[in-house]
Amino acid sequence: MTWFVGVGMYVVIWWVAIFAVLPWGVKPSAADDPGHAAGAPANPRLLQKAAITSVVAGVIWLIVYWAVNADLIDFRS
Repeated sequence: MTWFVGVGMYVVIWWVAIFAVLPWGVKPSAADDPGHAAGAPANPRLLQKAAITSVVAGVIWLIVYWAVNADLIDFRS
């Protein structure tokens, strides 16, 4: 696996993981908040979710990297 393919694979895994992590702990804001959308979360904690996503994507990427280098997954044939 080249570094370009590795980085591309990490980016794809990261984006899939962020959509899995975003709903964690979401609570709607109070109904009387003027200027906020009704479905907007009260405290989205986006930096924490981005950090969790980066760790999860890193672990998944390491597993995929190991599987490719161990020839369990073969992209060449």
